[in-house]
Formats: sequence, structure tokens, C-alpha cells
Amino acid sequence: MTAILTERACAKINLTLRVLGRRTDGYHELESLVAFASDIYDVISLDSAAPTRVSVTGPTAAYLTGKNLVEEAQTLMQSLAPDEPIGALHLDKHLPIAAGIGGGSADAAAVLRIVQRAHPHVPEWQDLSSVAYKLGADVPVCFANRASIMSGIGEHLQNAVIPAACAIVLVNPQTHVPADKTARIFSALAAPEYSGYASPMSSLKFTDVDALLSYMAEHRNDLETVASKVVLEIADMCEALFATQGCRIARMSGAGPTCFGLFDTIELATDAALKLSANHPTWWIKASRLQ
Repeated sequence: MTAILTERACAKINLTLRVLGRRTDGYHELESLVAFASDIYDVISLDSAAPTRVSVTGPTAAYLTGKNLVEEAQTLMQSLAPDEPIGALHLDKHLPIAAGIGGGSADAAAVLRIVQRAHPHVPEWQDLSSVAYKLGADVPVCFANRASIMSGIGEHLQNAVIPAACAIVLVNPQTHVPADKTARIFSALAAPEYSGYASPMSSLKFTDVDALLSYMAEHRNDLETVASKVVLEIADMCEALFATQGCRIARMSGAGPTCFGLFDTIELATDAALKLSANHPTWWIKASRLQ
């Protein structure tokens, strides 16, 4: 009997996000320090002995519309090795949709990793870092699944090391978000044309939370001010997070609306999440370690 494999698709957190300019190809040149919430995730499972298909369940599955990124990842993998059956993929969906924490990208990246594990004999499925970008700008860093400095439109990665004890609380308002949220935010940002030059990125190592906070103070999320005018709850969530005991900094992740608070320990983060949940029962609130 073939074992069913599982793979976590952890929430992606943009600790910083700089928009360097608008490129001639229509994309924006970005620079972002990214980490992952190791305790907040969707789950991808694969039964490689079953017929190839994709199924979805979970608390937030009903909010998915159209072809999801798990299906797109499955299609991409099949195109690389048409004669190799992948098996039955299942997504257990827990992360909010269109939330700024890379849920769909993390799901797609988890598909790439789990197919690699299940089919080590298929050479076309072993070096996937060079094709991950075809599924979206966040998929390469989600495929790496580790703290990184991301640049370009997401295809260039350098390693980052964050303090092992560092923890976060994620908050999402669970309110209606416009379908064109990200497009509206980038349009309103009105970034200048990209000059075509950015200083080469190098790996980063933060020895403690204070060092990380110092870096974050100099590198904000350039989308937060504009996004706060599209989703009004963003300012309220950041204020509520920062007011909790032990929160060192609070800001938005990605294009929002999910916001995060950074804490020195998981114990402080867990306590803050419990108190926030009591005060804001309609919000989605989770605590996690960072990786």
C-alpha cells in the first residue's frame, strides 16, 4: 500500500516590502524580507497510487473561486512529465483567501515539494526552483520555505536568518476584500518608473530581535498606507496588535489586509492572540513561531 504524503503550506509574512519602481514589462521591482509562520498553514496531501485529480476541503475552501493554484501547479507538473501520473492531490484549506500571506502561492509551492518527494525517479520534477516563478511571484520564496530576501518580481532569493525565538500574531478582519484589491493598491501607489538598477542583495543574519527590528525600522511596507484606504480595518488591526503586551512592532503583510505583530517569544504571542480574540471575536487571529 502506498503511503499518503502530507506537506505544510505555511503562511508567508512580508516583514518588509519595498517597491523600487514600475518596470517596462508592467511588473513592479520589489525587495522584501520574508519569513514563514511555521504553526499557521494549509495542508497538501498526495496519494500517488490514486488517479490524478485535485480536491479541496477545509474552513476557508468555500471562498476559493475559479481555478486555484493547486490545480495550476498540478497542470504545470504534468506538462513537465506528461507520461508520469502524479496521483490525487488534496488541499485542506485553513488560511484566509487574498489575505497578503501567500496562501495560494504556499499551496502551489507545497504541491511542487510533495510531488518531488513522491516521485524521486522522475528527473523532470527534481529541479523545480527554476520553474516555480511561472505560478506566481511569491511561489519561488514559498517553494524555498525559509526566511529569505526576495527581489526582482520575486524570482531572486538570498538566505536570511531570523532569531529562533521570534514569534508573531496574525490578524485578518475577515471582511469583504475587493477582488481587484492588489491592482487597486499598486495603481494608487503610483510608483515611479524603475531605473533598472538596484544594489545587489546579500544574505542577512539577525542575531536577536533588536537587530531585526532595527532593519525593519529602515525598511517598511510601502503598500501599507495605500492599502489602509482600501481596507479600513488595517489601521485598527495594527493599533490593536501594538497595544498588546510584548508587541515590538505591528504592520501589514504583503498587500494586506492581514497584519502581524512581532514578539520576543511564542508565549507572549500566544497570550496576545488569546486577548485579541476575546476583544475581537469576528477577527481571524493566530499565533506562531517564525522560520
